[in-house]
Amino acid sequence: MKELLRKDSIFRVGKVISVEGRTVKVEVDKTKNSAHILYNGDLLRNIAVNSYIKITKGFTKIIGKVEGEFIVEDKQFVDKEYKSEKQKIKRILQISLLGFFGKKDFERGIKELPLINNECFLLDRDEFEAVHDFVKSSDRPLTIGKLTHENIQPIRIGINDLFASHIGIFGNTGSGKSYTLAKIYNELFSEFKGSKNFQQNARFLLFDFNGEYDSEQCITENKKAYNLSTRKSDENKQKIPFKEDDLLNIDLFSIMADATEKTQRPFLKRALSFYKSVLSSDHPDEFFRNILRKNIKKILRMADKEKGLLLLDYLEDILPPIKDENGIEIGLQDELNFHNKSKEFILQGTFLNSEPEVIEETELYKRVSDTSLSDNFIARINQFLYLQLISDVITNRAENKHISPAINKLKSFQKDIENVIEIVDNEIDFWGDECFVVINLDRTNVKIRKMIPLLLSYKLYSEHKDQKDKKKNKKSLNIIVDEAHNILSFMSERESETWKDYRLETFEEIIKEGRKFGVFLTIASQRPSDISATIISQLHNFFLHRLINNNDIKAVERTVSYLDKLSFESLPILPTGTCILAGLSAQVPVMVDIGKIPEENEPDNKTIKLTDFWYDTNETINNDNPINPNEDSDNDDDLPF
Repeated sequence: MKELLRKDSIFRVGKVISVEGRTVKVEVDKTKNSAHILYNGDLLRNIAVNSYIKITKGFTKIIGKVEGEFIVEDKQFVDKEYKSEKQKIKRILQISLLGFFGKKDFERGIKELPLINNECFLLDRDEFEAVHDFVKSSDRPLTIGKLTHENIQPIRIGINDLFASHIGIFGNTGSGKSYTLAKIYNELFSEFKGSKNFQQNARFLLFDFNGEYDSEQCITENKKAYNLSTRKSDENKQKIPFKEDDLLNIDLFSIMADATEKTQRPFLKRALSFYKSVLSSDHPDEFFRNILRKNIKKILRMADKEKGLLLLDYLEDILPPIKDENGIEIGLQDELNFHNKSKEFILQGTFLNSEPEVIEETELYKRVSDTSLSDNFIARINQFLYLQLISDVITNRAENKHISPAINKLKSFQKDIENVIEIVDNEIDFWGDECFVVINLDRTNVKIRKMIPLLLSYKLYSEHKDQKDKKKNKKSLNIIVDEAHNILSFMSERESETWKDYRLETFEEIIKEGRKFGVFLTIASQRPSDISATIISQLHNFFLHRLINNNDIKAVERTVSYLDKLSFESLPILPTGTCILAGLSAQVPVMVDIGKIPEENEPDNKTIKLTDFWYDTNETINNDNPINPNEDSDNDDDLPF
């Protein structure tokens, strides 16, 4: 009992003098205005801004955080023989209530408010660790770093609380967000290294826009990487396997063609329906040739011969080419003449009238027998688009000047898609033997950068969504997007509104509904203010690095309602490698120094040292300290970057 009384007398810091909702004011005892307190031979930090305080209300222990302090004059002070000005003032702390101690553990939230004159105490070591113990008894811990203001306190979070949630990692360039992303997933893969269940049931897909994670051992050595490229100079291009059904989507084709809603989109819908009906028949090539023959007859018998000449250009993209003796291709316009007086086509000296027998004897008609559907998916789609256009123009269902721009835009995608996508008929071996796949988009153009994450995320999400028995589904999918503003921005001016809406709606559906199907999203970005507010609002856990732009800070402030005022004010001045952890996995917002990961597992995102390349090896500065480009700075040992 004496020990407890002695401890309370030392740990007591003051009493409650004001309660205004969650904000409480505490008057500090005048004997507790020093920086440190000595207890049992240990030097303890005294109460100060950013410290925790315990308010006792009977048997209830309420925990708060000191957000500010100020002084007021002590009007009750009457001793004229004072030795210090400190005796004439009262020190007041402004406290924000965070939670309370239940029967066993610390719990976030407020059930009771303190009363005036309730005593306030410092937290002892056990209480301090309990406040920072974020791992539930049913969960497994993952160490991500140490508390910034108390380096002896490790910060551990529960694996379920973190990874069975949507995660947001935000910070300016150079603040350490990519390192934090690599750290948490490196710790996860290290924890489950060698686990067969983890390998079978867990899936992780990372979209890398800057080529930071494609090295063999970055994050983990057990991974599969797709290094995509749309550049001609890249010979060893890797491709992502897809099935045709994954791409036969009217929304996708409408976006790629930038199709108008009332004219071009209905045309594309008819063409895709035509494509599916032909490919599902027993003899697709012969089915296609028969339709082509009918349309050729209709073209050559059209009353409007000038329109017929235009449709002949589209036949060039369907029929196999004819070459002369010198190997030069002969176009249909060269082979077919138009007689102005008779208003008839003349093919190889023969007038093409309304008699079908004459048309069937022409070389043009016979070329259909040599026509077959292309082995290339995109080229095959183009064949159907042109044949559908011919049919629509003949039946006056569409005008070629309205439809041809959409086809031309789709054709412009052909080479890009062929560079990064491979159409397969058998079962797709996307994951291989690994559970972690990196899609490197560093060497692709803007169109592919936006399209591939959309296609792949939607495909994998749909597969999880279509699981018949959700209760027995043991598989999970974590989609990781670094530099997420590349695909989740709602302010992009490089694309149409239709494309932007479809892109955002897809990822918004994943983040709103994915939890039900075991699909979770991790996004890292320099500009949270650019990302859709719907996506930001659905995030459960935040790692907030240094943010300087006021719009970015406000975007976070609007979303993270449980982040205290002091943490917001710290965002612009956080050092590199330090972040504020807040969310469902943390009982209280904490400032964390992210721990180091093995050098071989680091992302390739270090800022180059200019002096390593600007000075000669033997050059000296101030006749001292020779420059050695292979020697690291002494300060690097203190940073994880």
